[in-house]
Amino acid sequence: MSEGKAYWWQEMTAEAIQEHAKKDDIAILPLGAIEQHGPHCPCGDDSYNAIGMAEHISRKTGVMLLPCPMYGSHPFHHWGMPGNIPLTYETHIGLVMDIIKGATVSGFNKFIILSAHGQVSSTIVAVHKLGLEGIFTLSLHWYDFLRDDKDVLEDWMWHADEAETSVALYLFPEFVDMSKAAKGGGEPLVDRKFIIAPGARPRPGTMYHFEGTFARPEYRELENGIIGDATKATREKGEKIVTRLTDHVAELIEDIRKRYEPGVKPLET
Repeated sequence: MSEGKAYWWQEMTAEAIQEHAKKDDIAILPLGAIEQHGPHCPCGDDSYNAIGMAEHISRKTGVMLLPCPMYGSHPFHHWGMPGNIPLTYETHIGLVMDIIKGATVSGFNKFIILSAHGQVSSTIVAVHKLGLEGIFTLSLHWYDFLRDDKDVLEDWMWHADEAETSVALYLFPEFVDMSKAAKGGGEPLVDRKFIIAPGARPRPGTMYHFEGTFARPEYRELENGIIGDATKATREKGEKIVTRLTDHVAELIEDIRKRYEPGVKPLET
């Protein structure tokens, strides 16, 4: 595998894919969504983020990348918002499982789901259903995998804000119009001190931000589709986030490689 090449499944022949699996049977499935991201970012923001992050990881590690389905599942409060096209949880769980099970036919045995959108409601279920079928799968959402970016960002990540817009400016600036970037609103239904923000470190007396119906429907709550302050975004912040994520995932991939030779199914060892 040549250094600096990204291995996208859809760009390769079936024969080349199978040959790759004989040498390295780890594959990443990037997951995004179609969801409004304010007046300044495209509705494909999450999918473009997932694709761009995955490509950086493949260039560093040589790992195989599965095609990214553009649609995702959504927390309840995203439904009904113009620009969003959500999948039901059952549909998304089935989609993720079918993609990964399909990839096993070509010889892949270890999978990492890389999500750039809040869809733990389906990814966690898919991981454990795949486990029941003997398929080793890890799932991470980039912002929670990093856990703490306050040395890079001024605010915790929420939506179409400093964090997501910074990543977009680094990965696909041609789709971002910073002249329309703005501050956004949105108030939770309980005090914020009880909610772990995306990427924040857990502390006593807090719940994960998808563990409750903490928010009103966005179509009733948000004026510009932003939660946070997109005006604080910079390309430099986005580069630091993507580089840090790439390094962490590369370390995870190396650990899997050291433990399990190609062809080995970890749940059967």
